Amino acid sequence: MGFYEDIAESLDTEGIESRVNDGTLFVPVSTDLEIQFVELDGVAGTALTAANVFLAMADVAEDDEEFEAALVGVVFSVEDAVATVARHVATDQVVGVIRDLVEGTDPRIEDLEFIQDPDDALLVSAEIGESSELVVSFNGEATVPSAKVRFITLGEGFDDLMDQVISEVWDEGAAGDELSELERQALFQGMVSDVAEQAEEILELGEFTDFDQLFDVLAVAQEQADSWEDLLVPLEQLWDDEDDENDEGDDEVDEGIVR
Repeated sequence: MGFYEDIAESLDTEGIESRVNDGTLFVPVSTDLEIQFVELDGVAGTALTAANVFLAMADVAEDDEEFEAALVGVVFSVEDAVATVARHVATDQVVGVIRDLVEGTDPRIEDLEFIQDPDDALLVSAEIGESSELVVSFNGEATVPSAKVRFITLGEGFDDLMDQVISEVWDEGAAGDELSELERQALFQGMVSDVAEQAEEILELGEFTDFDQLFDVLAVAQEQADSWEDLLVPLEQLWDDEDDENDEGDDEVDEGIVR
């Protein structure tokens, strides 16, 4: 039981409780999940200590025939065991926050409708303002989970670029008569993504490990969305404006010299 005792002691210093029962070390991750360490016997005649790591639903009756704990890893040291617990606790925290965002359970974001990305489970977004979205991406791999927030708005040139895309893809004969309807739609979707990427302006709102602060930031973004849309302009436009002003100033100087 020395291996279990060493793990339990290290977890205790991290403020994580554990218990040993019937040869298994149980570590609660949340009210629904727990990690189970089952020490391996006779590790190939070596001096190693090791344990299988299982992820299981908490508070399930032992005689539940449908219950199965899932093997998710193997640890060979106390440090590995503590890191494994920390990683699963972090993942569970991220899952909980994503659920709160999608379900809108926090009153600070009750007017925002977040949706989870179908390809990236750690990314959610919500439409905001006139033509913008809030994008929250989570890092669930670190022992301390974090969330990065971006405010993304479409620039003034988006409509013009979209008109050009529509003309190229949907106008009669523009994309070639050999394309089928499905091929046209696929081409159109790809071009729309390219146009959005070219026209979007991104305001980085920061990365947060305090998820309560995260909800405060989202609430502020909701209030400031219209203002940020007006203030966000392409840097190229700022440089062009400055160049125009400098050119006008040079002309005035030149005219003064001629006179």
